Amino acid sequence: MQPARKRHALELFAGLPKRYHAMGALLSFGQDPRWRRMLVDAIAPRPGLRVADVATGTGLVALALAARGCEVVALDQSEAMLGEARARAARRPELAARLRFVRGEAEQLPFADAEFDALSFTYLLRYVDDPAATLRELARVVKPGGRIAMLEFAVPRATLPRLAWRAHTRLGLPALGRLVAPAWFEVGRFLGPNIEDFDAREPDLPGLWRGCGIEDVHELRPSFGAAVILWGTRAR
Repeated sequence: MQPARKRHALELFAGLPKRYHAMGALLSFGQDPRWRRMLVDAIAPRPGLRVADVATGTGLVALALAARGCEVVALDQSEAMLGEARARAARRPELAARLRFVRGEAEQLPFADAEFDALSFTYLLRYVDDPAATLRELARVVKPGGRIAMLEFAVPRATLPRLAWRAHTRLGLPALGRLVAPAWFEVGRFLGPNIEDFDAREPDLPGLWRGCGIEDVHELRPSFGAAVILWGTRAR
């Protein structure tokens, strides 16, 4: 049986894949696409690199990695999200040979040990009950010395940006969501408390990564700290 945290996420986003990309950009004031580009750059993609993109959602990062020449296996637990990812990929036939989509869960990946040269994941750890165990499972499928990179929402550290962030997440996100559809209102209402809860549970993400066998960890907090991008390498 799925943990309540993940079950709620699946139910919340089940009907939203077709607008997911546009709404992500809108709700983040256009920053989400920029953050994803930074995540792709953190992988240091090159032709022939075999990459797992976990929690791929609608496949935005997977497509960007494939466009940079990587061989990408994109995994998500939501068949609805994967359906939209496949539809996006179908509109890019020049990338088809470098993309494969798989349904599965990050906590129990259907891949062999050290199967990939690198791994990316996006907006994942907030939805798992045991982030450390999930990170160890993600690292398991990466070759020693291979790069692992993550994008997640964050809470700004400085006082004024944090106050502005809280006003946006508590008032702005629900209001923007309400303009689109009732389901997006629920997403807008959910995100702020969910992001803040995760930030309180895991205040030292680089330390968490190092404790899970990931070395040379780097951290970026763009957009006044509203996002966090981490990358490092699996211990040899």
